[in-house]
Amino acid sequence: MAEEKEEKKEEKKEKAAKAAKPGKGEKAEKADKAKADKALDESERMPKGYVPRVLKHYREETAGALRGRFAYKNQLQVPKLAKIVINMGCGDGLKDPKLLDAAAGDMAAIAGQRPVITRASRSVASFKLRKGMAVGCRVTLRGTRMYEFFDRLVNVALPRIRDFRGLSPDSFDGRGNYTFGIKEQIVFPEIDYDKVMKVRGMDITLTTTARTDQEAFELLKGLGMPFRAS
Repeated sequence: MAEEKEEKKEEKKEKAAKAAKPGKGEKAEKADKAKADKALDESERMPKGYVPRVLKHYREETAGALRGRFAYKNQLQVPKLAKIVINMGCGDGLKDPKLLDAAAGDMAAIAGQRPVITRASRSVASFKLRKGMAVGCRVTLRGTRMYEFFDRLVNVALPRIRDFRGLSPDSFDGRGNYTFGIKEQIVFPEIDYDKVMKVRGMDITLTTTARTDQEAFELLKGLGMPFRAS
């Protein structure tokens, strides 16, 4: 009898302990999954010792050419690519959420990284837009993925644009950053045209560490960016 009572007490304690620990809800599980995905860094996704072709070209040729042209005294002064931001608007996603999901899926295929959903910062009555509504998606690339995307952008995607004659050299922002637009995401080979729900464009911003637009221009040109003659 004494043993049975002890067993019942232990069972009650275990039940009480489980009840005291709050179970993880759906949001908490999604947050944990997102953290796990973020923790999976590029060293695990890429072969060990892998160096992107564009980065190798920068180290062996472009950096030296920039030092010779601008007479930098320190290697750290040589400008380089810092990040690439891709932004895709999807205002029609307000009526059909599937369009927003499709846009995010296309961007993930193009960038090789899951995008974040961008939301309206303020309400606009004329557009029936409320603050916090999803209006597009955005992805920020750094490191290996950034150089891989730049390589595919310059050598594969841009040449597939109809009647492409080069990018305008006048789209710098005065602080060494360059932004341009692409009208159709189907120029990227990762996109299957037959599976595209809607053809849409995107804005691409190349952020550099250059102090002037001239330095940024020479950097991007040295990396292979096809500028047209001004």
